[in-house]
Amino acid sequence: MVLGTSSGAGKSLMTAALCRVLQRRGEKPLPFKGQNMSNNAWVDQTGGEMAYSQALQAWAAGLEPHHCMNPVLLKPQGDSTSELIHLGVSVGQARAEHYYRDWFKPGWAAIRQGLSELQAIHPGGRLVLEGAGSPVEVNLQSRDLTNLRLAQYLRANCILVADIERGGVFAQLVGTLALLRPVERPLIRGLLINRFRGRRELFDEGRRWLEAHTGIPVLGVMPWLDELFPPEDSLDLLERRGRKRGAELEIAVLKLPSLSNFSDLDPLEAEPSVQLRWVAPGEELGQADAVIVPGSKQTLRDLEALKQNGFGTTLQLYAAGGGHVFGVCGGMQLLGRELHDPDGHEGSIHGPTQAAGLNLLPLRTVFGGEKALRQRASQALWPILNNHTSAIDSLQIEGFELHRGSTIALETCQPLCADPGLGWVQGTVAGTYLHGVFENGPWRRRWLNQLRQRKGLAMLSEQQPHHSRQRDALLDRLADAFETHVDIEPLLIPKTPQHGG
Repeated sequence: MVLGTSSGAGKSLMTAALCRVLQRRGEKPLPFKGQNMSNNAWVDQTGGEMAYSQALQAWAAGLEPHHCMNPVLLKPQGDSTSELIHLGVSVGQARAEHYYRDWFKPGWAAIRQGLSELQAIHPGGRLVLEGAGSPVEVNLQSRDLTNLRLAQYLRANCILVADIERGGVFAQLVGTLALLRPVERPLIRGLLINRFRGRRELFDEGRRWLEAHTGIPVLGVMPWLDELFPPEDSLDLLERRGRKRGAELEIAVLKLPSLSNFSDLDPLEAEPSVQLRWVAPGEELGQADAVIVPGSKQTLRDLEALKQNGFGTTLQLYAAGGGHVFGVCGGMQLLGRELHDPDGHEGSIHGPTQAAGLNLLPLRTVFGGEKALRQRASQALWPILNNHTSAIDSLQIEGFELHRGSTIALETCQPLCADPGLGWVQGTVAGTYLHGVFENGPWRRRWLNQLRQRKGLAMLSEQQPHHSRQRDALLDRLADAFETHVDIEPLLIPKTPQHGG
C-alpha cells in the first residue's frame, strides 16, 4: 500500500510506477483505491464511473480500467455536499457532517465487494493499494475507510511517501509515524522521499537521520521529474506553471469554480507547440489563440460565476471577434442558449430553475434523468481546413460520455460528428459531450491546424497516434526512474493476502 503524509505527496503516480514495475517483472498488479474524492473521472467499458487516477494505474498495470478498482468515489458539488458513486453507480448525495453516520457501513461494504470483484476478474494478482490524504487525521481515524483500516484488513506492507519539494519532509514523516497507533506502525515497511531536486547524495545525511530516528528504511529518493504527468488533483493543476520553449499557440483554459475532468487537457499539454494558460473567471483573457471551456460539476453555478464577474461578456466579445471557443461537456452546456434544471441537479443556487446561457451555440440543455455513462466512437465531421491536403479524409474519434441531461439544437447547427447529440459547431464556436476528444491524435492535430492556419503557421502532421501511446511511454519513463531510485523488495508480500476481518 502506498500511503502519503498529505494530499498531493505523489501517491497516485508512485502507485502507477509500482504497478508498471511489477508488470515488467511478470506479475499481475491490481491497482485499488477504496475511496477517492475527485471530479476527475473516467467511465469504464461497462459504463461504470471511477476516478481517473485509478484508470491511469490500470493502464500502468497493463489492464483495462474497471470501476471495482475504485469502489467509492465522492464528487464534490460545493456547500460541503458530494455526489456519491458506489461500484460505478451514483447512489445519492452526502453532506460532510452526515457522511460517516449515513455512509460508513455502505462504503465499507462497497470496498469489500470491489476487492472481491477485482480479485475474481484477475485471479492470482497482487493488490497495489493507494491511500487517501494523510493516514493520521486523528479526528477521522476511527471512521477511516481507505487508509490503515484497509491496510490492516489486508495485512498490506506499506510505504509512506513524503514530498520534499513542499518543505518540512522530516516533520512530515516523523509526525505521521508518531500519530500512528501501536498496531498500525509495524505496517510501515519503508519511507520514500519524492520530488527531490539535485544530486541524491546531498540527502544521504538526511536519509541516515530518518532511518536512525524512525527505525524504518528509506527505500528511495525519487528525483524531480521534468516529464509533465497527469495532475493528481486540482492542487497539482494549480502548480502547473512555466513557459514552453518554442510554443507557437497559446490556448486559454477556463479554471471554472467547479472544474471537472481536467485530464481532458493532458494531450494538449503534451503538444510541444501548445502553451496552455489556465484562467480563472475575472482574470485577463489576453491574446489567446483559442479558449477551452472544460467540464463542470456544477454547470449553473459556474455559469452564474462567469456572468457575475463579467467573464461571460468577455467570452462573447472574444467569439464575436472571430476567436475560437471550444466547450467540453458542462463547458458546452453553458455555451448554449437555454439551460433548464427542473430538479436542481446541476447546482442551481436558488433551487430548481432555468437560466440563459452565453448564447454562443443555439442549444437547449435540460438536466435530469439517468446519467449518460458510456464509451463512444464516431466519425468526425469537423474541423475541415481550407486547402487541406492531408491524406486523412475521414477522422474517427472516440471518448466517453459522463453527464446528466440532454441537449438539442434550437436551429440548424453543424454537427461535430456523425452521431447526433455528441457535439455541435457554429462558426468558430464548437462543443462536445465527448470527454477525451483531444486524445484522438489526428483530430487534435486538425483542430490545432485550424488555429495555426489562422496565424499563418506551417501545418502539423496529422499522422499522430492516439494519446494513449504517449501516455504509455510516459508511464515507462516513470517506471524507469522508480526502478533506478527505489528498492521495492521490502514491500513484496504474498500475492493472496489473508483478510484480517
